[in-house]
Amino acid sequence: MQRVFISCADMALVITFLLGIGNFALHRAVMASGHPLLGRMPGFVHSLGGRFTLGIEFLLLFAALMFASDGNTAGPIAYVIYSVLNSFSAWLILTDRV
Repeated sequence: MQRVFISCADMALVITFLLGIGNFALHRAVMASGHPLLGRMPGFVHSLGGRFTLGIEFLLLFAALMFASDGNTAGPIAYVIYSVLNSFSAWLILTDRV
């Protein structure tokens, strides 16, 4: 039986990718919620049907994954902090606490 070892860099990639999936899901849920706060966003945010902000979300995830693949931990740590803040703000919006 062969043991499989996962390095810290591989684990950082997996965790960052899973956080990215969660961030995309939260982003999509907030955009589909119809919350009045979304009406106060600038016009360019709504011009592409919300795809502009999804593109920014993708660029953040891509940058964090590139840092992780290079062995640099600053990108994934920053993305974890971003994900926590993003989750908290999505929770506030989706539960109508704001």
